[in-house]
Amino acid sequence: MSRKVTDNAVELPEAADGSGARHVHILIVGSGFSGLGLAIRLSRAGRADFLVLERGGDVGGTWRDNTYPGAACDVPSQLYSYSFALNPNWSRSFSRQPEIQRYIQDVADRYRVRDKHIFDCDMTGARWDDATARWEVRTSRGAYTCDILVSAVGALCEPALPDIKGIDEFEGELFHSARWNHDSELAGKRVAVIGTGASAIQIVPAIAPQVARLDVYQRTAPWLLPRMDRPYTLPERLAFRYLPGVQRLSRAAIYAARESQVVGLAKYPPAMLGLELIARAKLRREVPDAQLRAKVTPDFRIGCKRMLISNDYYPALGRDNVDLVTDGIREIRAHSIVTADGTEREIDAIVVATGFHVTDSPAYEVVYGRDGRSLAAVFAESGQQGYKGSAIANFPNMFFLLGPNVGLGHTSMVYMIESQIAYIADAIATADRLGLRTVEVRKSVQDKYNRDLQGKLAGSVWLTGGCASWYLDAHGNNTTLWPDFTFRFRRMLGKFDPGAYDTTTADGAAARPDSKVVAAK
Repeated sequence: MSRKVTDNAVELPEAADGSGARHVHILIVGSGFSGLGLAIRLSRAGRADFLVLERGGDVGGTWRDNTYPGAACDVPSQLYSYSFALNPNWSRSFSRQPEIQRYIQDVADRYRVRDKHIFDCDMTGARWDDATARWEVRTSRGAYTCDILVSAVGALCEPALPDIKGIDEFEGELFHSARWNHDSELAGKRVAVIGTGASAIQIVPAIAPQVARLDVYQRTAPWLLPRMDRPYTLPERLAFRYLPGVQRLSRAAIYAARESQVVGLAKYPPAMLGLELIARAKLRREVPDAQLRAKVTPDFRIGCKRMLISNDYYPALGRDNVDLVTDGIREIRAHSIVTADGTEREIDAIVVATGFHVTDSPAYEVVYGRDGRSLAAVFAESGQQGYKGSAIANFPNMFFLLGPNVGLGHTSMVYMIESQIAYIADAIATADRLGLRTVEVRKSVQDKYNRDLQGKLAGSVWLTGGCASWYLDAHGNNTTLWPDFTFRFRRMLGKFDPGAYDTTTADGAAARPDSKVVAAK
């Protein structure tokens, strides 16, 4: 159920320049796990001088938008929650989309931050004004100015459609997995699913029993591991509810087990052999047909691309009404798909499960920094680089949640998000305490930080595993993932370091507080 709050509940003063724009000290863009988490942190600290702009009609971000059949998390439930708001009510070890969305909604209600949101409000542009030391923000619901702008726009929010000849000419149903058309009835139809990533391996088993025929178009075979999913027993649920220490112990054990994968992913790729043997044994057991098994066997080291978990994807491919197509798509016609070998397959509907704009998000094109260049232009020139995933040179008084090199391939992003929230909250408090008007990470500091990062990444499975993935930007650098243990990321962001930033005081004078500059260790 959608629960909306309009800006009638939020009274803001107009900007002093007479433009009619409403002014707020801190403006957060996006209300998924990251933006909502920061809003709660600021509220708990007693701050009321912030606002959250959310383009959707409710909190939740990707868990609000991805409602396709079979949608579920691939991180264990006990890790997939805020540390300050553990959920004793998870029904199973791996939660499904409706349950995760309800959790996010309940947390927003519990901490009473809905009235700090402007829903159905899309940011269409943001530009730094050096004269006023403020951000000028345009939205679908009017103009705002703010002293501090925080981007909480997640990486998995802008669906990517494939560049296929004729796709606009298709006359049947066509929609992206992240924009599922629930008015479309697929039962009894001939359906094509394009893509074999994390969403597709959940969609295929969910719709295969309903459709007349299902063609799955695979460009690259993913590595699949067992999904250790089960309902929680009544004694477990009671223990989680009435003995919080039990849930925290379970959470810690799962965290430690997941964190051990970092050794193979980022430190010593041959250590991934154990997981690969598990995946190969799963393949042999679940795909008895040798010809099909050859098609779904990856040709790269496990971990190079995102590792997926499923117990029903391989069996679904073995159904009589399912065909795995590995020939590339040449074109899409009004009622069919034609592959490179000339085969034409008649279809009634297409589900596009081709992922998201991660390293080339359209959101980068509408944010303009101090020198007038957009984020997209800055990234096009030097790659997607930032400092601690939380600040980017040329963008004063702007912080990023889920910025460059914060992503993970093995455990919960909520852990990284909370680490960044603490850092950004401390940055805001530090600026207040020191009377700072502007804060901008120094380019030299950012460059050193990224040299260190890319040095760590050079020997990782993501760059040595023999695959091409959405982890890499146009420069061939992995600007998506954190190449170390997550507890080191948290330690690195434990305290804001103003010495890494160029700062000015309220009277416009330059200031550089003494502080140790901490690079990635």
